[in-house]
Amino acid sequence: MRPRLLTSLVLAPLALLVSCGGGSSAPETTIPADAGLVVKAVPTIRWDKSEYTATAGEVNVFLANDDNVKHVLVIREGDKVVGDLELIVNKRGDTDEGVIELSAGTYSVYCIVPGHGGMNSTLTVS
Repeated sequence: MRPRLLTSLVLAPLALLVSCGGGSSAPETTIPADAGLVVKAVPTIRWDKSEYTATAGEVNVFLANDDNVKHVLVIREGDKVVGDLELIVNKRGDTDEGVIELSAGTYSVYCIVPGHGGMNSTLTVS
């Protein structure tokens, strides 16, 4: 009887973990068809790419959070924020989107959360 009890005590929590997911993979994200710029925040406080591209004009920006912390995306030209686009994702699985008018040039995709200064990728708009 003791081996059965021990087996039950070991397997029950394992079965619970499996049934609840227990993994650390990011949730499936549906990207809008009209997204002109798709950015993902990924673990270790970084964007998924170091360089992005977009077409000049009205750009629909889509942000997905595959990380476990809050991020706030802005577009910068040099050290100045361009437009009033500010996309906020608070936790894993959150998404946000907005539109910004961009002329051809080089910009930064930047996270303004304190301590996230390394989230600074190049955006080339042509």
